[in-house]
Amino acid sequence: MLTFTERLSEVIDRSIIPQPVIPLFTLSLSAEERTRSRHRFETPDGQSLFLRLPRGTILQDGDLLKAETGEIIKIAAKPEPVLTVTAQNPLDLLRAAYHLGNRHVPLEVAPNYLRLSPDPVLKDMLERMGVTAIEEIVPFQPEIGAYHAHS
Repeated sequence: MLTFTERLSEVIDRSIIPQPVIPLFTLSLSAEERTRSRHRFETPDGQSLFLRLPRGTILQDGDLLKAETGEIIKIAAKPEPVLTVTAQNPLDLLRAAYHLGNRHVPLEVAPNYLRLSPDPVLKDMLERMGVTAIEEIVPFQPEIGAYHAHS
């Protein structure tokens, strides 16, 4: 079983690794799965791999991981069910972000939309506020939080 212990996206230095890194394969993980620093996963072809990363590591789309034996894989954000929130004006979108933040909801923030995990109570609240909340299946990349290091 491959054991991945290092996140290269944080330490990659072109003077040390001058050529582009070619990953062995891409591992697609949901937003929740990308928060697991110690976990066993299975690839689509049935190969087992284990993450043994520093506690608190939150993987992002495009991160590269290195195994103890030198193999490198790429992390991809897997499409998953979400609510995508849009509004007619920026103030309504800011108000929606404020109310979702008060509920400590993992939230992806973009200039023209918010994205969160599906929740019928929150969808109803958002629609009552006058914003649009549609169900989609797309990669979900929530903010990692103010107390985590941003890369």
